[in-house]
Amino acid sequence: MARQPRLTVAGYPHHIIQRGNDRQAIVRDDADRERLLGLWLEYSRQFKVAIHAWVIMDNHFHLLATPETGDGLPMMMQAVGRAYVRHFNVRHGRSGTLWEGRYRSALIESERYLLACMVYIDLNPVRAHMVARPQDYRWSSHRHCVGQERDKLVSHHALFWGLGNTPFAREAAYAALVQAGLGDAERQSLTQSTLSGWALGSADFLGVLRSSTDRRLAPGKPGRPMKRSRDESVPD
Repeated sequence: MARQPRLTVAGYPHHIIQRGNDRQAIVRDDADRERLLGLWLEYSRQFKVAIHAWVIMDNHFHLLATPETGDGLPMMMQAVGRAYVRHFNVRHGRSGTLWEGRYRSALIESERYLLACMVYIDLNPVRAHMVARPQDYRWSSHRHCVGQERDKLVSHHALFWGLGNTPFAREAAYAALVQAGLGDAERQSLTQSTLSGWALGSADFLGVLRSSTDRRLAPGKPGRPMKRSRDESVPD
């Protein structure tokens, strides 16, 4: 069965995951991480994509981003992917693919899931037992969001601005959300929606979204069991 086109709609936030081929490392040192960040900054501005949160792990990355146009996000991801692979292969004397196929993404309902998705992204290094606290991990947007440093890549969503009337209030409120963490059901919903490519939100949200796209937004009614890929069983 042919795979569905990726769901991308202007003006909505999208949770994105890109993994290394066969789970291999996509970064080997800080120079690679800095190059990836630089490409995100360059091409997010070129293609008018607002990045709200990000994390670079050893063998994958996450983004939370809202494109201004329908093709802005895929164009940004294509440009970053190609430029970064050229950098990585030249720098490390290798050839061939780096990514595990095309990136995965899910369009999410802002009011229900945007802040939760930011928390999910920030807690990735903690879930992976790389650090005890998200603020101890340098390669994410968390430190910017809690006021510990400034990150010119991040463009805050209106819901983040709504957390408080002052920068200190917003940062403290967001830090409290991260401290509270996510429940298993919410975390699994964010993971599985992104790996499967289905939109994540309420029935009312999906109803409104249908007016913006002809693509299916959710799985069909239960029938024959669908074979799950290895990717769809991976928690992060």
